[in-house]
Amino acid sequence: MYQTDTEMLFPTRVIPALRALRGPAWKQLVDKVAAVPDGHEATLAFGLMMIRLNGCLTCHSDSYRAMRGCTACAQQAVQRFKEGDEGLVKLYHKASRDVNLYLEDGTLVEM
Repeated sequence: MYQTDTEMLFPTRVIPALRALRGPAWKQLVDKVAAVPDGHEATLAFGLMMIRLNGCLTCHSDSYRAMRGCTACAQQAVQRFKEGDEGLVKLYHKASRDVNLYLEDGTLVEM
């Protein structure tokens, strides 16, 4: 039997493994988010961004993505992102606004 690192949704433990995949703006964002505790608004926003980017909501236990594991899937999604680092940072800020909106008054934003 094989061991994978698959979880239901994007696990925050994967965040540091994404640092070296892009340029300085991306590294700065990863460093910022990795420095705060799990459950902080920044990790929630980063997780939401990665859930959207990776398509975690459509991942199933018997899918190829799940068999590879969350770390490999997230690394591939970040590497394949067609825009520059600024595009990823922009996605993070959008997710951050969505998380803050939910935490303030329970407003859900469409995925």
